[in-house]
Amino acid sequence: MGDRVPPSATLGDVLAARRRRRFVGRSAELELVRAALDSPRPPFSVLYLYGPGGIGKTSLLDEVADLAVGAGSVLVRLDGRDLVPAPAAVLASLAEHLDLDADRIATASGQRLVMVIDTYEALAPIDGWIRRDLLPRLPDSAVTVIAGRSPPSPQWRSDLAWGDLLRVVSMRNLAPRESVDYLRAVGVRDDLHDRLCRVAHGHPLTLSLLADAVLRGGRADADPLSPDLVGTLLRRFVDEEPGTVHRRALEVCALARVTTESLLRDALGTGDDCAHDAFRWLRGLSFVETGADGLHPHDLARDVIDADLWWRDADSYADVFRRVWRHIHRTLDSATGRRQQQAIFDLKFVFRHLAGVLSPVQWESWGRYYPEPATAAEHAAVVELIRTAEGAESARLAQRWLDRQPDGFFVLRCPDGTVRGVIGLLDLTRASEEDRDRDPGAAAAWRAARRGTPVREGDVVTQTRFVVDRETYQDPSPTLNAVPILTMQRYLTTRGLAYDVLVLAEPDRWDDYFAVADLPRVDGGDFVVGPRRFGLFAHDFRRVPVGAWLERVTERALARGPSPPVPSAPVLLVLSQPEFAQSVKQGLHDLRQHALLARNPLLRTRVLHDRAGAGEPDVALLEQVLRDAVATLADHPRDDKLLRAVDRTYLRPAATQESAAAALGLPFSTYRRHLATGVERIVSWLWDQEVYGRRQ
Repeated sequence: MGDRVPPSATLGDVLAARRRRRFVGRSAELELVRAALDSPRPPFSVLYLYGPGGIGKTSLLDEVADLAVGAGSVLVRLDGRDLVPAPAAVLASLAEHLDLDADRIATASGQRLVMVIDTYEALAPIDGWIRRDLLPRLPDSAVTVIAGRSPPSPQWRSDLAWGDLLRVVSMRNLAPRESVDYLRAVGVRDDLHDRLCRVAHGHPLTLSLLADAVLRGGRADADPLSPDLVGTLLRRFVDEEPGTVHRRALEVCALARVTTESLLRDALGTGDDCAHDAFRWLRGLSFVETGADGLHPHDLARDVIDADLWWRDADSYADVFRRVWRHIHRTLDSATGRRQQQAIFDLKFVFRHLAGVLSPVQWESWGRYYPEPATAAEHAAVVELIRTAEGAESARLAQRWLDRQPDGFFVLRCPDGTVRGVIGLLDLTRASEEDRDRDPGAAAAWRAARRGTPVREGDVVTQTRFVVDRETYQDPSPTLNAVPILTMQRYLTTRGLAYDVLVLAEPDRWDDYFAVADLPRVDGGDFVVGPRRFGLFAHDFRRVPVGAWLERVTERALARGPSPPVPSAPVLLVLSQPEFAQSVKQGLHDLRQHALLARNPLLRTRVLHDRAGAGEPDVALLEQVLRDAVATLADHPRDDKLLRAVDRTYLRPAATQESAAAALGLPFSTYRRHLATGVERIVSWLWDQEVYGRRQ
């Protein structure tokens, strides 16, 4: 039976009718919205919906939007994926529909305002501004519906003024009856309903994928006990979908951050008509979403398709990768400024699953913060940021370089405009010999550049000298994300680039990553400034130019394959007690750095596999096991001093151990003794489980 729409309906009417016919469940959530729309003064002002990917948040927001329009309200829809997380961007979007002034936001007609915000997790950096500044400016009759993956931040609950004005709903899977209603609505045969419902367990995305597979002629015999049900369904869908062009388009969509017709045209090697057809086909898939700059699959679908392609055909994976890579590279060559930076973000995104490019990336903020030149008014904040992280001596060096090369300092700004992070880039060939000699980092880099090969007239030697994030220093952060963006942009735009050096603290932890990236550590290049030891990681572009370097890094990464590989039966490591103790100590040191924890040998030991049960140990489990081990120090009151020393060193680390001792009010020798004893107790507790098994 067709969708009932008036003869003079628009395409939008048709789409809305089809959407309503396929929407099932969520009656309680919709009733909350109806009650609010029916009341002159709604019983709540904000309905906060949260749940995992694929649970149906966007579909529910579509229904909420229909209810609002049907009630004669003014509807405003925002999507965090389409907005830079900054107040100015949100206000600019609202201004297209509403009257804005300093104290109040209103509709021009005086109608009730309904604001719907999707993908709220992308707006997390300005959650406080939305809660404290934006929403209070709305009329008291306005209703805001927010949907995101995470529950509201604690500040929503702790602000007692919100009280009953906030309703929070955790979205759950569909009930069996609702699952049957959905399958019947999309036209799946009745005799398949029971099987599909048992396999899907009410998960909307899974149910949608099963229905897609069946309606396209696929089978419905997926294993309901599979721990990777959605992966099984997606792999089956890709295998059974007729036509290599459509399959290849899906693989391109999985690898690229966003997919456009232009990308498909290059990656498929076809004409405009074929690329347009493939783009339209992708756009119609249940797990592919439309964003401001192209198509992107659901995160889970993306990961599974990516892994599946490597598992089925590693040669095809490499071919698709190279085609996407070359398309982005052409953009790099022709773009400038922010557009070029965006292309660099896109390029690195393609590498995200390759084991050879395991890097300390904060993917949740990837591509959302862009470095900008530091203004003169921000120089004091830049110096203070470096002072706090690295000490007074580093701050003096930074001030000297700011005076000499202010154009080399870039900042990342918080939504409120304050400096979140700083990256200092130096041109050592522009610097005087005195300036280079006064900075141990610059002096070491200059020596490395001249070792074996002289610096010729016209050669340029550059250095990334300072990298500081206000919250994490040099752990994964938006600031660390921006380092390869700025350095790649420098590689592409610096004429005569001969040698580039990156300076990072705690250099031992970076060795493997930068060796794969062809920026190996400089022998004898380590130096100390204040309380920190630094190392140099460098590439000689005189020997391997930029283009050849990019090709080399790409081929090296592809040769190593994706991470993690297709799982097989686990082979446990049998570590000696000293090796085990060292792995525990390294795990504590890397506790807040998941990219580094991913390489810890403990992931392949008995103590982790016993905790994982039927699953595979992951970084989150390793972090939890280590935190549980630390928590055992609280079991005995006499160990409180040990717990506090471990806490200030690893859980809530101070900048240095000297700072930790000062924060605890202890002599440094006493602090070191407490720390060593605490770590010894933690190792002993975990070693007991490794040897004898976990006590139930």
